[in-house]
Amino acid sequence: MQKQLTTVTDTLATWMQAAFTALYGEAIDVSGVGVVATGNAAFGDYQCNAAMGLAKVLKVAPRVIADRLVAEAPPHEAVARLEVAGPGFINIFLADAWLVSRVAALRGDPRGGVPQPGQGRTVVMDYSSPNIAKPMHIGHIRSTIIGNALDRMYRLLGYRVIADNHIGDWGTQFGIIIMGYRNFLDRTALEQSPIEELERVYVKSYERAKADEGWMTQCRRELVKLQAGDPENTALWKQFIALSLGEFARIYKRLGVAFDLVRGESFYNDRLAAMIALLEEKGLATISEGALCVFLEEDGLPVCIVRKSDGGYNYATSDLATVFSRVEEFAPEKIVYVTDERQQLHFKQFFTISRKLGVETRLDHVWFGLMRLPDATFSTRQGNVIKLEHLLDEAERRAFELISTSSPDMKEACRREVARAVGIGAVKYADLSQNPQTTVTFTWDKALALDGNSGPYLQYAYARIASVRDKYSERFPDGDLEAADLLLTGPAERDLMIRLLRFPEVVMRAADAYKPSMVADYLYELAQGYSSFYQNVPFLKAETGIRESRVLLCGVIAAVLRRGLDLLGIETPERI
Repeated sequence: MQKQLTTVTDTLATWMQAAFTALYGEAIDVSGVGVVATGNAAFGDYQCNAAMGLAKVLKVAPRVIADRLVAEAPPHEAVARLEVAGPGFINIFLADAWLVSRVAALRGDPRGGVPQPGQGRTVVMDYSSPNIAKPMHIGHIRSTIIGNALDRMYRLLGYRVIADNHIGDWGTQFGIIIMGYRNFLDRTALEQSPIEELERVYVKSYERAKADEGWMTQCRRELVKLQAGDPENTALWKQFIALSLGEFARIYKRLGVAFDLVRGESFYNDRLAAMIALLEEKGLATISEGALCVFLEEDGLPVCIVRKSDGGYNYATSDLATVFSRVEEFAPEKIVYVTDERQQLHFKQFFTISRKLGVETRLDHVWFGLMRLPDATFSTRQGNVIKLEHLLDEAERRAFELISTSSPDMKEACRREVARAVGIGAVKYADLSQNPQTTVTFTWDKALALDGNSGPYLQYAYARIASVRDKYSERFPDGDLEAADLLLTGPAERDLMIRLLRFPEVVMRAADAYKPSMVADYLYELAQGYSSFYQNVPFLKAETGIRESRVLLCGVIAAVLRRGLDLLGIETPERI
């Protein structure tokens, strides 16, 4: 088993904590002493601001504390020197030899130096969650790919991740669909495009129900029959689920997304009555106007209905049953729900009730803004919903045109394979590079740009960096890169090495904040740093030793780019 590397921040923080303890002993609590990366190399590579907080405890000026620490701290192989700045900031400059040795260690580490603090810990990730008998549209893209990026990050950090696709397979819509299926179905259309046909008959039945109360009454009867286990309606419902899951699986395969569990809301139906009984037993639920409600005024939240006046259950009841099931089955440290911003109130209510019922597992709602066209939101009512499959088709088509222009000598089969990776990657990165809680305005020009902060730009950067080794082998067939040493010969190389060592820290912060955009930002800055390096120093024309070192450094950069893009679910073709 390969030894895990400690992050730079952990290495320096441990040293700083020991140094402060040696100076002040038990008079201070050093557990909060840490270091952060600096944004300006003039102020060191890392910085410790602990003196500011310790000044209040020691009743000594922070500058005095910082000066004493710098004067008396024991030496460390990672540190070249310390400086005090401003009122008491401690600037830390890394030793070049240690920096080179740490980057050299990354050469054989497929994890990019990322540690595994999650070993022995479980996280349930609830994301995507489309509805049965409806095609996945562009509104599903954010939950699916944000959730999958978080899923990938937590797995890299060593967590046991249970990726759960909580399918919407129960509810009032099924009575409407059953009536539509029996009265309006085109069997040829069902064979050719099952989900689109199911959606069509649902819409037609729904429109009929709005105009005809008798039709709506019959829809309700069919729903009641389904809920009572009627064999014929149950068989239809299972058919709808099978057809839908087949369509969903095809989309997920294109996106490179996989789940450990695919369970519908119906999976928890037999737990709903017991959940209501528990709420009543705990004195949390009260009848109000015929409905069973949990009043949450003391928590600053509106009332939450857990059983409707007609005896039916709702999302809150189902989610409560689901969380109890997950806790019992998986004993997770936390459960993460990835949905759009419109469900914030629901999750606040649901989480509050869960805590009142004794659920100790951490529950987090990762909400995101909606995706928009330049002039509108994707909306069914406005008639501009874009089916997800159509979006992916268009992405691949446009990417194929781009690749055909940039690499006309590439065989068509190769161009189409690269276009698939670039097109899907462009769509993903256009989303993941944004703060999840912002609204995303999607444009093709930005998504497919080769010269901006885009997926294709980073894929092209990876391919270009990875090709350096091939060019080296062509020009120096007798060269031995494996026997070469990594050298630090200038500030550009040093800057890149510092950036490379920050990758694990970025991944850990991004996972903790549930923001894949932090990884995207890092990768873009790394690619830009490499571009500046490549343009300003000689590579293959450099002298022996330095030439090999720079090719090796390119290999480490390419590996980190590839690992980072993989965390975002983006492939890295060797040629674009």
